[in-house]
Amino acid sequence: MRICSEERETMGRRHRWRRVEELPLACYYKPAEVPAGELEEVTLLVEEIEALRLKDQLGIEQEKCASQMHVSRRTFCRLLDSARMKVADALINGKAMNIQGGQFKMAMSKYKCIEGHEWQVPFETMVTSSPEYCPQCKTPSIMPVYDSGRHRHFHGGD
Repeated sequence: MRICSEERETMGRRHRWRRVEELPLACYYKPAEVPAGELEEVTLLVEEIEALRLKDQLGIEQEKCASQMHVSRRTFCRLLDSARMKVADALINGKAMNIQGGQFKMAMSKYKCIEGHEWQVPFETMVTSSPEYCPQCKTPSIMPVYDSGRHRHFHGGD
């Protein structure tokens, strides 16, 4: 099958999920000296925070960071550069930082069925297909489980 150039332009790139192992404990940071009504805000994507965590907090080499997030080294560098610029902007210019959104899935996603069975699904499985039924009782009545409320503020990924 041949795709004409007009169709190719509208199709866009294939969507690739970024693997995120940990979510930050807080999703909003605000300078104490700036009143809320005067506050400007920068938005950091969850995968940008993961890039900062891997490279700057844990000190992992970029090639390994990229591999862990299931992205190319070039994409990892773009995420890291973007995150660093946004954090610098917020710190230097007294802006709030809001962490939300992105194209991510958690390294391990937890599910539960109505019978109470719980199980985890790794990122590598989730990027191809979400579970459709409980592996123990085969019921299709399943739902994701979010631990300790940390996911409530994060949109886009899992």
